[in-house]
Amino acid sequence: MNIASILARKGPKVFTIRPEQSIRAAIASLAEHDIGALVVVDEAGKPIGIISERDIVREAAGNERVFSKAVSEIMTSHVIVGTPQDDLVSVGSTMTEKRIRHLPVVDKGRLIGIVTLGDVVKAQRDQYRGEVDTLQIQIMEEQT
Repeated sequence: MNIASILARKGPKVFTIRPEQSIRAAIASLAEHDIGALVVVDEAGKPIGIISERDIVREAAGNERVFSKAVSEIMTSHVIVGTPQDDLVSVGSTMTEKRIRHLPVVDKGRLIGIVTLGDVVKAQRDQYRGEVDTLQIQIMEEQT
């Protein structure tokens, strides 16, 4: 199972923001879409960063003027991205080790979606559930 299988079920929708927009605009977008992170994109739509609720809270804890800052001032610039072909076991491991909950998905330099750690865990759970069901059916057939 790979990232493409998650995107096939979830769809390609990914919410983005521009680096010059304000943190206030980022918060409004996060709240409006009930999401935890926005991919920061340049003029061409290429991912150049990511900003999460956690990034904003950390900045707000030490800076009361956070709302007027630009997204580029507090975003994570080193973005770890995935590709549709990436295996979910390795993706889950990378996300856990790097402590990231949102992984933008890029194909041929173009942003095509985003997966969350929850998406990865759910897909793996569903796969294992299917395997268990198959084994239970096989055992029951052998017993009859």
